[in-house]
Amino acid sequence: MFENEMNDAKNAVNCFLEQAGLKAGELVVIGCSTSEIAARSIGSYSNAELGEAVFKAMYEEFKPRGIYVAAQCCEHLNRALIIEAEAAEKYGCEIVNVVPMPKAGGSFSTAAWKYMENPVAVEHVRAHAGIDIGDTLIGMHLRDVAVPLRIAQPTIGGTHIVCARTRPKYIGGERAHYDDALG
Repeated sequence: MFENEMNDAKNAVNCFLEQAGLKAGELVVIGCSTSEIAARSIGSYSNAELGEAVFKAMYEEFKPRGIYVAAQCCEHLNRALIIEAEAAEKYGCEIVNVVPMPKAGGSFSTAAWKYMENPVAVEHVRAHAGIDIGDTLIGMHLRDVAVPLRIAQPTIGGTHIVCARTRPKYIGGERAHYDDALG
């Protein structure tokens, strides 16, 4: 069940990783509307099985590379995030007390809670990169300078994907020199 969506999700992650330049220990935020994947309006068709299928497909690509995933909840939980406790500690995130459910948090974040080793909820992260599946508005959880990525797999199911990586800010004036290796 949901084999096409799982394949789309895996392909999207691999296309994303080719361009994002993420390293082990870095953080990627993922927002996902299962309603949009099912070609419905956001928030109208939460589907737990679809959320699990897509989450697992993506998580299985990031986890072996040591990249932390932050699964963004829906607006009913103020776009809080589900992350591994280890990542929360590493990035100094304050843990909050909420457990996502399909209609209060979303099916994708509910799957994250179910499949992560030691999940916790936090209100904010400053992720190195992100994947937005179905216009879930992940920008509030990215570092300041987001750079859009155009990937070869631009959809999962019936919705489009928007991806970004971040880079350090350029500061200084006309005399400043920059380290091209930083982005």
